[in-house]
Amino acid sequence: MKFGPLALAEAAGAILAHSQHLPGGTLRKGMVLEAEALAALAAAGRSQVIAARLEPGDVPEDQAAARLAAPLAAPLLAPSRAATGRVNLLAEAPGVITVNAAKIHQLNAVDEALTIGTLPEHAVVAARDIVATIKVIPFAVPGMVLSVAEALARQGAPAFALHPFRPLSVGLVVTTLPGMKESIVTKSIEVTTARVQAMTGAVLPAVVTSHEEGAIAAGLNRLAAQGAALLLVIGASAVVDRRDVGPAGIVAAGGEILHFGMPVDPGNLICLGRLGTVPALVLPGCARSPKLNGIDFVLARIFSGLPLSPATIMRMGVGGLLAEIEQRPMPRAKAQAAANPGPAPVSAAPIAAIVLAAGRSRRMAPHNKLLVTDRAGKPMIARVIDNVLSSKARPVLVVTGHMHEAVEEALNRRPVHLIHADDFADGLAASLKAGIAAVPEECAAALVCLGDMPLVTGRMLDRLLDAYSPALNRRIILPTFRGKQGNPMLWDRQFFAEIMALSGDSGARALVARHADCLFEVEMADDAVLRDFDTAEALDTLPPRLRPPPA
Repeated sequence: MKFGPLALAEAAGAILAHSQHLPGGTLRKGMVLEAEALAALAAAGRSQVIAARLEPGDVPEDQAAARLAAPLAAPLLAPSRAATGRVNLLAEAPGVITVNAAKIHQLNAVDEALTIGTLPEHAVVAARDIVATIKVIPFAVPGMVLSVAEALARQGAPAFALHPFRPLSVGLVVTTLPGMKESIVTKSIEVTTARVQAMTGAVLPAVVTSHEEGAIAAGLNRLAAQGAALLLVIGASAVVDRRDVGPAGIVAAGGEILHFGMPVDPGNLICLGRLGTVPALVLPGCARSPKLNGIDFVLARIFSGLPLSPATIMRMGVGGLLAEIEQRPMPRAKAQAAANPGPAPVSAAPIAAIVLAAGRSRRMAPHNKLLVTDRAGKPMIARVIDNVLSSKARPVLVVTGHMHEAVEEALNRRPVHLIHADDFADGLAASLKAGIAAVPEECAAALVCLGDMPLVTGRMLDRLLDAYSPALNRRIILPTFRGKQGNPMLWDRQFFAEIMALSGDSGARALVARHADCLFEVEMADDAVLRDFDTAEALDTLPPRLRPPPA
């Protein structure tokens, strides 16, 4: 491949190396220069352009990425379509990934033009998660180089394997002590059930019993007789020794203890045993927290069918420092700050959230879709705002217009800033401009959310916020599902002036083509980013708990 400046007269058929912003539009990086594009460059006064010209035997970037991805695909790991020299391997089921690191290192050493990035070994993935990215760096790869990489990819053991979760039945024993609040037991069961369900399992009716060896043994035997493929014990008091009450209960039930403790924090005080062939775990105190801890490492191995032994647990230390222990009276960071007070750390510039809630809801007239309540009595706009407030975006600006008093009342004094768009009837652009104009100067960007998308969670919004990076020219962030673009969208401050020039019902999405080189797409695990609810028929497709009550 030849690369460098070319006179326009010699550039026909070459690949444009950098996007060109011209009075009549934008020529995107990577496009093949044809007569029309060359004429536009000439009309703009350009005499040459930096471009790449393929030589005989070169393989274009998308073809090269697709060819290398093909032998790397595996059962339950499917390649995406190639775009900008990139192909992602996507998980087709939840489970645990194993990576042949030696093969990946070997492939990355073939040539600087070919790169493969992967998730860490034993990463837990959901369906549609990206497991690996095959990226071709230049616009083309010599065919001989690609052939060598393809041959290596086919040789020996596969590069990846996805070990899908198995739908195991789980038995749970929760112990109590006198004076212990019932809410603690309830929370223990709820958090454990959520953990198990996330790995496609199901929890049998929990056995709640006294914190005694015999009672625990009886509960375990009862659950084993019901067909439990995994047994868990959550003690009223955290286990501190392999001879403590919980482990002793496993032994009294006829089982054995294999290992106590693990080099993961939180999660140090976990006990691994078994009752016959059924794994039996005594969980540490952090089991009551939904946050990631050592329990998740162990459960992922069990549910995916990967080997779990004392040696396996003892090798979990690298990457095992997950967070401060909540029970510590003063975590290390706070203790150090108290001992050595200094200037406050400089944080990244905040990103505002703009929630558009001014529309006239014409498709659901005479009702206002934003005020439709779910079965818990919560209006749609309130649920959307709660999701936004659970994200890292701040401040949260809500643009109102149609029935603004009722919308404001539905928000019930939530910590948001209300912006009334007097000209909301002029179209979507009027509401958007009112929100953009209200973004504080200190904010680097704005996340534009729609008031009728209650399925977009705070976690999804945070993924968009985390993808924003002016240093990497990721200035427009857009969520996708299976390649289809959705909402909300994040816009860097540099585009605010162009947004303020919009009019009518055109939203900011019209600007994307003009700034395609700044666009970064974030693939989501489900279609929430594609689903708005602006008709009565659409409301019927909401999850049952979010639907309006029967008339």
